[in-house]
Amino acid sequence: MLSKAIVEDVINAALETGGDFAEVFVEDRFTNTIYLQSGIIDNSMSGRDFGVGIRIFKGFNSTYTYTTDFSKEGLLKAARNAASALKGEDVLKANKLTSESVNPIHPILYMPQSVEKTRKVGVLKKAYEIAKNYHSSISQVKLRYFDEEQNVLIANSEGKFVEDKRVRGRIAINSVATRGNQMESGFYGPGALQGFEFMENLNLEHYASEASRIAVTMLDADPCPSGKFPVIIDNEFGGVIFHEACGHGLEATSVAKGQSVFAGKIGEKVAPEIVSYIDDGTLENEWGSINIDDEGEKSRKNVLIENGILKGYLIDKLNARRMGMDSTGSGRRQSYRFAPTSRMTNTYIAPGKSTPEEIISNTEHGIYTKYMGGGQVNTTTGDYNFAVMEAYMVKNGKIDKPIKGATLIGNGPKTLQLVDMVGNNLGHGAGMCGSVSGSIPVNVGQPMIRVSEMTVGGRKGDQ
Repeated sequence: MLSKAIVEDVINAALETGGDFAEVFVEDRFTNTIYLQSGIIDNSMSGRDFGVGIRIFKGFNSTYTYTTDFSKEGLLKAARNAASALKGEDVLKANKLTSESVNPIHPILYMPQSVEKTRKVGVLKKAYEIAKNYHSSISQVKLRYFDEEQNVLIANSEGKFVEDKRVRGRIAINSVATRGNQMESGFYGPGALQGFEFMENLNLEHYASEASRIAVTMLDADPCPSGKFPVIIDNEFGGVIFHEACGHGLEATSVAKGQSVFAGKIGEKVAPEIVSYIDDGTLENEWGSINIDDEGEKSRKNVLIENGILKGYLIDKLNARRMGMDSTGSGRRQSYRFAPTSRMTNTYIAPGKSTPEEIISNTEHGIYTKYMGGGQVNTTTGDYNFAVMEAYMVKNGKIDKPIKGATLIGNGPKTLQLVDMVGNNLGHGAGMCGSVSGSIPVNVGQPMIRVSEMTVGGRKGDQ
């Protein structure tokens, strides 16, 4: 991508004003996106993006710039412009760059760039037919196909010089069911760090049918009651609550500045013994997985909470300095346009010993949330609210009528303390996570869990 000699010159130029660390991030990304609506291709786009990001540290301070001019002169100019923001007395020389090999722990069989577009369209049309024909009330189906190949080179003044290839694919299925003036929607969006084999082996019958089933089911749903209830949250994307309400609070981005409710609590009990919370970028071919992070550190399994005890945080290189701790291979960014910071990969609650049937049968009166929607969280306080895409009342230990309009409201650390049953059916769901370093692919996951009490927003007076 860039020669080692040029990269060394750029790093040394970045250190000219007294920085004590410099990093070069080179990215060459190919993307393909196809939209299908009403059974026909609505839009198709392919693109390539190439750029270089340059970052410099001086103590706890940092500066960042990027450029699409990859001539040696353009790169040196960008490096010196970034360096001008940092002043120091000592001028360092970078260590000699040493090439490192990346062990590709996520196998890729078919590169998306080598696959004909007709085969990609074929996947969309098959999913469309399944979703559209699920039920006569399905009035509209929208699909989005996405694949990318991201090639990166990461080098720094400590001598690191490493290259990596990331290949991802995802399909988003959105079904709309209509009855008179009533419209309800359902969504499913599986993805993987994998080649085109992911699309061809995908169980479209399951995913496309589920998107439509959710929409059709919600046509007959009653308004959700409001109040405080035991809440059962199903596996897979149900883990988005703890991703947002707890995961972000365990990132050094907020911990290092004391802006997290979990700051300074390592070794303390923050959850019941049945709860262990893990971030693992090594899970084979999962959507949020990585070989190395965007600072060149190898991916790893980070146990954040073990049997209720807070064990650690997700830490990038800059915040490692601030916290006096080591990087955990958690530095991630959307592209060369962003400086990296601590981010999640595949974050999940570890499986417990209860079966889903036991959790439901042990709930006399409550709410069962099968699929979560979007939400928001204040990472400083841990307060959150989340929409629920599909939910049901639970009565006498059995799932009862579907309900709609449910919103889960609470505080992440407090909700964590109220988890009283953890299932054995761990599942992962694909999503995109936004933060200061842009939008990145992540998995959220958990088995079915029960929270003994949650505030549910709905229609007052209904019980």
